[in-house]
Amino acid sequence: MASTGLQHSNPAGSRKAQLFQLRDVYRIYGEEPVAVHALDGVSLDIHAGDFMAIIGPSGSGKSTLLGLLGCLDLPSKGSIKVGPTEITDLDDGERSKLRGNSIGFVFQQFHLIPHLTALGNVATALLYRDLTKSEIHQRALEALSMVGLAERHDHRPVQMSGGEQQRVAIARAIVTEPLMILADEPTGALDTKTAKIVLDIFKNLQDENRAVVLVTHDLEIAEQMDRVVSMRDGKIIADDLRSERTDALEDRFWESASGSKLE
Repeated sequence: MASTGLQHSNPAGSRKAQLFQLRDVYRIYGEEPVAVHALDGVSLDIHAGDFMAIIGPSGSGKSTLLGLLGCLDLPSKGSIKVGPTEITDLDDGERSKLRGNSIGFVFQQFHLIPHLTALGNVATALLYRDLTKSEIHQRALEALSMVGLAERHDHRPVQMSGGEQQRVAIARAIVTEPLMILADEPTGALDTKTAKIVLDIFKNLQDENRAVVLVTHDLEIAEQMDRVVSMRDGKIIADDLRSERTDALEDRFWESASGSKLE
């Protein structure tokens, strides 16, 4: 079957480094004739400096793509490269090391360790690095400073608001200086005001050397991203830059397939 994915050509910045490359990727669960084709021939490039959202209705393949981008899963068919490295050639240990060095995760439910302070939670991302305790402490504190929480470094999650806990999770994701920050519905558990604060932090994390990728159902957030990848039925149906966008994202989904909504 021919690839149905769209390949982003990076027209505005062809000199930017290509960090991640997916080519003709399929993810199939189960056996025919009842197999589920969660991804159906997806091709995608992610470049340094990308500030992008991945959107789509439930069942579109967003979560599956998230797992593959995060090197948490392997494709049934196709190629996935992080820089020059083909991840399908790596064993579990090698893939885990690559994931720890290259990707910072931010989860909707924070996934903080309850008995550790904010500083301790951020420091966990550095435990397997060749660093002294002093270096780990300093880097973790610097990451908390970047999200405006240096003064709360000694507070445990139960002593913090939901927005503060999400900011700790962001600090934990950036402390390793990853190639890509990958966030799964990072504002989904937050009120509107707090969600705006968190989105502003992601905007401030834009860097010419890294990519920021948010998986979201929130079209208001997606509209603010520089690049939006839209998915449906395991395929990428659009991949465009904000400067080139001619229709509202919500209109696109109502018009493209029988009025399906993001939910």
